[in-house]
Amino acid sequence: MVIRRRSSSPPLRVTLGARLTLAALLALVAGCDGSQETLRELRDQQREILTKLTALEQKVDRGGTRPAAPARASGPNPSRTYALPIGASPSRGPADAPVTIVEFSDFQCPFCARSEGLVAQALQAYPTQARVVYKHFPLVSIHPQAMPAALATVAAQRQGKFWEMHELLFANQRALGPEQIEEYARRIGLDVQRFKADIASDGVKAQVQEDIELARRSGVRGTPTVFVNGRLLQNRSLDGFKELIEPQLTAARSATPAAADH
Repeated sequence: MVIRRRSSSPPLRVTLGARLTLAALLALVAGCDGSQETLRELRDQQREILTKLTALEQKVDRGGTRPAAPARASGPNPSRTYALPIGASPSRGPADAPVTIVEFSDFQCPFCARSEGLVAQALQAYPTQARVVYKHFPLVSIHPQAMPAALATVAAQRQGKFWEMHELLFANQRALGPEQIEEYARRIGLDVQRFKADIASDGVKAQVQEDIELARRSGVRGTPTVFVNGRLLQNRSLDGFKELIEPQLTAARSATPAAADH
């Protein structure tokens, strides 16, 4: 992720003293020349410069009285539970698991590649209680190959090989060109002609775009962003997963007898 820092330096203010100093310098230059015609030209230039400086100073003053722009949201609200429909997204783990981990990810993001091991640990810790859902959020402004990679995995999903393509792309983040992705499709046994047609199809593009729009509605700004039953994972560690998962399992266990009574 890339973090941009705005400059906190105060705006430059054009003061009366600065204008008078400029006028004195112009007069000094005129005195060194001695020509009346040159003197008149310099005085005209002086008046023009001072007029522009005055206008600039007024503009700075007006700008200083404007209300500050509202702060841009930095990401999902940790205290909020987000509705994250699964839709057509690929998943691992039991479909009826009480805990759903949703990860918004980018195949060219090195942090996402590192996150794969952590998510696998969470699934190993909760093999029957949790499932993982993969959502696409390619950061196209900084990762030019992230969108083609996302489309490739959806096309592979159409042939039942999403996770195989997913693993190959993360293992080869520096080799995500079209020819390389096509070779990965052959390696995992895809029908390559169908694969290429699906990548170019409107349906595959729409599936990726649907994930992107869901991410934006949920406040996602970077990758990886992980939710546990709609709650943002802030502590990216196995303990962080447990802190969110255990209360969900406790709530699910306490709700089971009540459901049985009905």
